[in-house]
Amino acid sequence: MPYPDTYYRRTMAEDRPRAALAGPVDCDTVVIGGGLAGLTTSLQLARGGQAVVLLEADRVGFGASGRNGGFVSPGFSTGNDEIARKAGKDVAAKLFQLSVEGVEFIRDTIRTLGIDSAAPMPGITSVLRYDDGPSLRAYREQLLRDHGFELDYLETDQVRAVLRSERYFQALRNPHAFHMHPLNYLRALAAEIERLGSRIYETSAATATDLSGPEKQVRTASGEVRARHVVFTTGGYTGNLEPRLRRAFLPIATYVMVSEEAPELIAAAIATRDAIGDNRRAGDYYRLVDGGRRILWGGRITTRAAATEGLVRELRREMIGTYPQLAELRTELAWSGLMSYARHLMPQIGAIAPCVWHCTAFGGHGLNTTALGGKVVAEAILGQSERYRLFRPFGLDWAGGAAGLAVAQLTYWRLQAQDWWRERAA
Repeated sequence: MPYPDTYYRRTMAEDRPRAALAGPVDCDTVVIGGGLAGLTTSLQLARGGQAVVLLEADRVGFGASGRNGGFVSPGFSTGNDEIARKAGKDVAAKLFQLSVEGVEFIRDTIRTLGIDSAAPMPGITSVLRYDDGPSLRAYREQLLRDHGFELDYLETDQVRAVLRSERYFQALRNPHAFHMHPLNYLRALAAEIERLGSRIYETSAATATDLSGPEKQVRTASGEVRARHVVFTTGGYTGNLEPRLRRAFLPIATYVMVSEEAPELIAAAIATRDAIGDNRRAGDYYRLVDGGRRILWGGRITTRAAATEGLVRELRREMIGTYPQLAELRTELAWSGLMSYARHLMPQIGAIAPCVWHCTAFGGHGLNTTALGGKVVAEAILGQSERYRLFRPFGLDWAGGAAGLAVAQLTYWRLQAQDWWRERAA
């Protein structure tokens, strides 16, 4: 199956399809899902000497991992205070440091493997859509006090000097974070996994499993994998293969568009190469690509598939509402992708049963969290650490099924209304 038509597919460094699984194979660990979590798990296991088989239903990076905004920054969708309330301050501190480690893991992997095509660009700035400098400074001080992590505080005039919009006020800039081309990064991981002797099969959806005995079995339409460990890393595209996972997350769609080439027009509005995100629920996120010649702009979520064309019109309204000077900038390409969200808004990482692992629910957390999830699962399988247990307070809670989706959509609309009133009062 070809990749969906995205900016990342059009600028992919190479496109080498892989064969489907045919017949029986044996390995130490079988990983189901070829997104960032699955590839990171497989890479770390292969580095640890294991023979790994990775099964991907479509192509490596076909899902949300290869279609997202490309942001790599620490933290989780859930705030630090909420994590501490549920897991305790000590665990919250360790989880935050783990998220920082996830950023450095991706940075180091790009450097070690020489993934120039990932094109990492330093700096992510988070901006307020209303005037509240004291709260932002207080958050910065808390982050420094509790975690020793420092961000740059920007006053409104500093923000508007580079983001020429009256919608923006104060901001926090993370100079340690970065943004990149996620699909090129993923495909480079896949090549390294194969170089280390493990195997990746594309167009090889897992159709059935037998996880009861010491030898696990995973079947596809034309083959079977026998292994000691099974890792599920299927994210928003999880089907009914493992019901305990399917009931524990909500599939949420997000939308991205890329503009035409217009470097001078874009520079009149955006004079920074930082990636930008605003403070609203499911707010806008964007960055310049192609050396500043285009804008990649994302945002909006829906709890069911929606026509991309209609959502693009909403994204354009957001962009032009923020930057009226971009009214003539045309959209060249748009796409969507499915993410997986847990009700507690944290990743779901752990063991379903002995030697049966899950690593999913990374919607809204950024690439670093997805990577660190794969890393700690691999550590557990290799007997190197039990850091995956830090995520035990955030288990496979039932997400509510159809009712959960309805509640999530209503909650999103309510939060959107709150954001609108707050900005209107600014």
